[in-house]
Amino acid sequence: MNSLIGYSQTAIKPVLGVAEFTSEVNSKYSGAVAEKVVQIVTNTKRFTVVDRTSYDKVKAELEFQKSEAFLDSKNTVKQDVALAAQNMIVGNILKMSVYAMKNTDGSINGYKSSVAFTLKVNEVETGKTTEAESFQTEVSPLMLSPESAVNEALKSIEPKLTAYFIKTFPLTTKISKILTIKKESASTVLIAGGKEFGFKEGDKLIVEKNEMIDGKPYPSQIGELKIVKVAGDDFSECTVSDGGKEILARFNSAEKLNCKLIVK
Repeated sequence: MNSLIGYSQTAIKPVLGVAEFTSEVNSKYSGAVAEKVVQIVTNTKRFTVVDRTSYDKVKAELEFQKSEAFLDSKNTVKQDVALAAQNMIVGNILKMSVYAMKNTDGSINGYKSSVAFTLKVNEVETGKTTEAESFQTEVSPLMLSPESAVNEALKSIEPKLTAYFIKTFPLTTKISKILTIKKESASTVLIAGGKEFGFKEGDKLIVEKNEMIDGKPYPSQIGELKIVKVAGDDFSECTVSDGGKEILARFNSAEKLNCKLIVK
């Protein structure tokens, strides 16, 4: 039996802020570390990323919109909406080494670098903070400039950084449509997110409902999905391996159901 239910539980990318990094060392190359973290987070395509620079630009724009010219305008942007990062990445640079490699005659042959830093995640609303995770780069190859040496060193840490963000922020999406129903139970569903989201065939996801208890969301698992077809960049088809009856009932009631990737 096919379902024509069109209620879309659209996936909304969470807003993730990257705060200005603190540093135990005085180095003009320290900014490259935060830039690398912003690049990695942006490349996951899971978040709307607000780094320190764009945060200041947005804040300035919002202050301008609060001026008299915008007081009676319906276009006034709400500050809390534009700047409301659910989580903030906080970094601290522990070591920033840049070595000038010299030839036997004393002339500089090139530069090498290595970097060590920690990252932690602050949950803005609750103030909860994750344990600080340490990152140590490899020593870079010989490069022509200090800047390129630092950037090459940071490249060596990209896989570990990517794994850290995947683990810390599991892929979360919504059910867009019930595709087929068997015995009053959801059999296959369409979820928001495909290749662009990083999903692949065989991935498993848990389906959670969110109850409000004492004004706070309380998630609990009601089912499980398995991706059987990545349908382009924006959607994936899944079989329902558990909880099909409750998934169907809650979807039909227009309840928001979160689908979270199971990270092995």
